[in-house]
Amino acid sequence: MRNLILTVLLSFILGAAFGQCDTIASVCSKHIGDGFISDGQLYRALLYEDQVAEFNATFFGGSTYRLVGCSGFESGNLIYSVFDEKRNLLFTNSDYDNAPYWDFKVESTMQVIIEAHLDQNKLDSGCAVMLINFEK
Repeated sequence: MRNLILTVLLSFILGAAFGQCDTIASVCSKHIGDGFISDGQLYRALLYEDQVAEFNATFFGGSTYRLVGCSGFESGNLIYSVFDEKRNLLFTNSDYDNAPYWDFKVESTMQVIIEAHLDQNKLDSGCAVMLINFEK
């Protein structure tokens, strides 16, 4: 009986946490704009303190992508960095005051790794949401 109660409680807590991610994704989507459409993937992670989320994506050559990153209900809470497959840093929004979105023009197709973590000066826990969109 005790295990059943713990399982139900844990399910409720996780459901509420992922519900928060849905809300943050809605807040994040205001940065997409009319000229971009979603890649259709969900990039979400629950983070605490100094944890880092890692997302993998393929950027296709000749396309323009808009990356949007959010955590919480205000912009600038999530720091994200984009690396190539050899882990060479291509971009980090921390160089631009934690800008919530950035556009990338991709010359040739590449695999990228996106790392996201919370700005410890603003949040110590939360849901990290990344939206990857491409130009119409």
